[in-house]
Amino acid sequence: MKTLMLLSIVAIMTATMAKSEETMDTKVKNYIANEWSEIKEFQQASWQAGKEQTVNNLNRIKSFFTKLTTN
Repeated sequence: MKTLMLLSIVAIMTATMAKSEETMDTKVKNYIANEWSEIKEFQQASWQAGKEQTVNNLNRIKSFFTKLTTN
């Protein structure tokens, strides 16, 4: 009886372990895909901020020279 219980527990545990849906390969692929999308979002936001900063700098330079010519 004890042997039967022990075998049943071992069988259930191995079936549960073998049933794991995510293998290491899948986890790595998911991690890389998530990182890739986060990087793309970060770069998009950073590039947009950089473009805005360039426009502001250009406007400040233009206003500096227009103030020089009006004075």
